[in-house]
Amino acid sequence: MIKQLAIILLTVCLVSFETQDRPTIYLIGDSTVRNSNQEYWGWGSLLGEFLDTAQITVANHAMAGRSTRTFRKEGRWDRVKENMKPGDVLLIQFGHNEGSKPDTTRQGYRGVLRGIGQDSITLDWGYGETEIVRTYGENLRRFVRETKEIGAYPILLSMIPRNQWDEQGRTKRANQDFGLWARQIAEEEHVPFLDLNEITAKKYDEIGPKQVKAKYFPGDHTHTNYDGAMENAASVITGLKNIQHPLVKYIK
Repeated sequence: MIKQLAIILLTVCLVSFETQDRPTIYLIGDSTVRNSNQEYWGWGSLLGEFLDTAQITVANHAMAGRSTRTFRKEGRWDRVKENMKPGDVLLIQFGHNEGSKPDTTRQGYRGVLRGIGQDSITLDWGYGETEIVRTYGENLRRFVRETKEIGAYPILLSMIPRNQWDEQGRTKRANQDFGLWARQIAEEEHVPFLDLNEITAKKYDEIGPKQVKAKYFPGDHTHTNYDGAMENAASVITGLKNIQHPLVKYIK
């Protein structure tokens, strides 16, 4: 009996050691990265399908409805930093919830300043509570720098495309605003950039509006079903291969 207990304890210790030693890919973002996994899915929930999860762990900390501002404000970023260790990788994808004018209304709760500058505004919530609101780019910049301080490796991603089309029948890109700003911060901070928006948009262009709607978007123009999330997860893998990132060694 004692020998059996010793074997069990040794096994538990070995598994625990292997799990701690294994690198982790952390994901932060909004509902397009993590959703209910019922009608709507986020690509982060399916990224592990493409990876050897015996060698690397995927920790999806994205949360529906969050922006770069509220993800930090609610303490979610602090929890990621508490767990992140040197050698881990962080994938950052925001953009869908940033667009409202930042103020103290319900609509403005998630909004950020546009661009990549270091300008800011201070909001007064009353009862002595104030909040400094920064630009989208500055919020990304802070995620990147704090990740580097830990010894982990940040990767910036442009947001997945919506089911929206221009007059030429092409998927609308985010390359003039949030996608552009994410790229600019990646270049400034010398970190990898995955143009997830462009990679997936090219797929949509080939399929066409009617088929994209029927195959991937069961409700609104932002949230995909399982198949759509799988396509976006595949686009992340394509992006990693395109830049020959070290993570490709974990791809199945």
